[in-house]
Amino acid sequence: MEVEIKLDSTYTETKVIILTADMNEEVRIIAKNLSENIPDIITGIKNGKVEMLEENDLIQVYANGGKVFAVTNKGEYALRKRLYEMEERLNQKQFVRISNSEVINLKKVENFDLNFAGTICVRLSNGTVTYVSRRYVKKIKKLLGL
Repeated sequence: MEVEIKLDSTYTETKVIILTADMNEEVRIIAKNLSENIPDIITGIKNGKVEMLEENDLIQVYANGGKVFAVTNKGEYALRKRLYEMEERLNQKQFVRISNSEVINLKKVENFDLNFAGTICVRLSNGTVTYVSRRYVKKIKKLLGL
């Protein structure tokens, strides 16, 4: 992707034009991100209290029993968003889906163990061990350059 910025003092408001040969997923994501006013805050509920969560503090976000939870070093928080909404909301260069029910923060990964047949074991910074489902192994290997 090529990015070009032109400064023109005759414009009173910023204007973004996307030039592309075809409409693909990357273009859809860019257009969506530019058109939405996504709040910078994420709220989680712990012990009946709503707390503000920083995106960089999230270790993993997962669904269990019809609910979605976020894990940080301060504990586990219930979220009022669906997993796919959180996946869309989070920085796509930092967060990656590893199964139908889990998204992890790549900056909080200690290591990936490829010794397991057909899957990948992931050790997170808080000591949690989780696994990449078979469906997502190819995507993760490509992400890791393998």
